[in-house]
Amino acid sequence: MEIPTPNKKEVEKYLYKWDSLENYVLQENSLDKLFFKLCPNNNDITDILIKASTLNDFYSTNIYSIFPVAKHILNLNIDERLKRADETLVNDIANVTINGKRKFLYSFATKYCSHHLPKEFPIYDSYVEKVLMYFFKKDGFSKFKREDLKDYLKFKNILIQFKSFYNLDEYNLKEIDKYLWQLGKEYFPKKY
Repeated sequence: MEIPTPNKKEVEKYLYKWDSLENYVLQENSLDKLFFKLCPNNNDITDILIKASTLNDFYSTNIYSIFPVAKHILNLNIDERLKRADETLVNDIANVTINGKRKFLYSFATKYCSHHLPKEFPIYDSYVEKVLMYFFKKDGFSKFKREDLKDYLKFKNILIQFKSFYNLDEYNLKEIDKYLWQLGKEYFPKKY
């Protein structure tokens, strides 16, 4: 399997494809309405519950008990940190206790922050990881280990290096995310 080398034409192809997928466009528009207009803040547990539950459903993050996650986000008092685009917030949200067990809900935490500030908080998921590892092995665009992708500061830096290496600096992190996610879904489909 040979994935085309990242370039402007490839990114544009996948951004166009994204915009033609009605379900993704409408889901993202719904999330934008929820996060930007209806519930922009995180100081009311009901607002957080609605946002966390919707993300959990739309993105199939498989969190079976969402209330402790919402309560955890409320207790972190995150609004000022979001405004500052504080990347350390992702790991703070990800580290949560549910039913007495410590969990690391990293992918969910990236999505929660990203939907508040999409251009500042790129989303991590298994498809993005697979594509980054593929191009790391193929072209060596950066120096990192797979586990570095689960450290948000390193993950974001790796994406910035990816953009720079392939001359994709004109694209913001949200656009790169859409490109990488679709590439991963196409070339590394999950087997059910």
